[in-house]
Amino acid sequence: MNRKLQAKNIAPLLHSIASLPQIECEVNLNDVVKIIPKSPLWLEFRKQIYDLAWNLKPWRKGPFCLGDIFIDSEWQSFKKYNLIASYLDIESKDVADVGCNNGYYLFKMLELSPKSLIGFDPYALFKCQFDFLNHFIQSKIEYRLQGVEDLINYPQSFDVILCMGVLYHRTDPILTLKLLAKALRSGGELILDTLILDSDEEIALCPSKSYAKMSNAFFIPSIKALQSWCERVGFVSFECLGQVYTNTSEQRKTDWIESLSLENFLDPNDVTKTVEGYQAPLRGYFKLRRK
Repeated sequence: MNRKLQAKNIAPLLHSIASLPQIECEVNLNDVVKIIPKSPLWLEFRKQIYDLAWNLKPWRKGPFCLGDIFIDSEWQSFKKYNLIASYLDIESKDVADVGCNNGYYLFKMLELSPKSLIGFDPYALFKCQFDFLNHFIQSKIEYRLQGVEDLINYPQSFDVILCMGVLYHRTDPILTLKLLAKALRSGGELILDTLILDSDEEIALCPSKSYAKMSNAFFIPSIKALQSWCERVGFVSFECLGQVYTNTSEQRKTDWIESLSLENFLDPNDVTKTVEGYQAPLRGYFKLRRK
């Protein structure tokens, strides 16, 4: 994770969020999560709200729109969500999003009528973004400043868990899968998104220093290797929902982040490779079921 993100002073942000006025809003949960003010108070406080949104950068997941304020996130997260949406059977179920960032997927899942939604992410800035958005949305989503390692002691298990873009950041992916499996109830499902290696062999890429300029990318498995990991930890069903190469229409630099993005992580002379010479980012989407 970006050190600037970890080190950002959130105390003023927490104060600013707590100072926001109560403004009646409607919510539209299309690709852009739109918060539509229904009160004239919006015009009075618009600059305060815009300044706070700007100070909450970097916005990785989204996009969001508050009135006429468009938060153009680095990731067009609806592309991932739309790929998995038809596989989400969550009505009246307890659902967790592990590595939930600012809660974009949690907000989107509100329309599927789950019994409960709980997000897990240990980064305080992301929770600030969630609290800012939820101040207007007023959902009953819970947000825990905890990571996947905290699931082992969490007092609740889940029917469905999302884990999107986390596995390759973990130094022990098999333990991570084991923790996710144990947090599911019998017959529960894991929706997993991770980088994968385009290979028919049972192997994983272990980058020496970085992958696409990510120093915290440790293991990128082939589908066969990932399936073996999942079988080892007790998943009894393994379904590949799709494979997609990440491109600059999905991930790109915007004014709402503070760093470089995908176009800077690929070889400028050969976009099928990263700047380190590895295969360009290929993501796999999977549905797993525990016994």
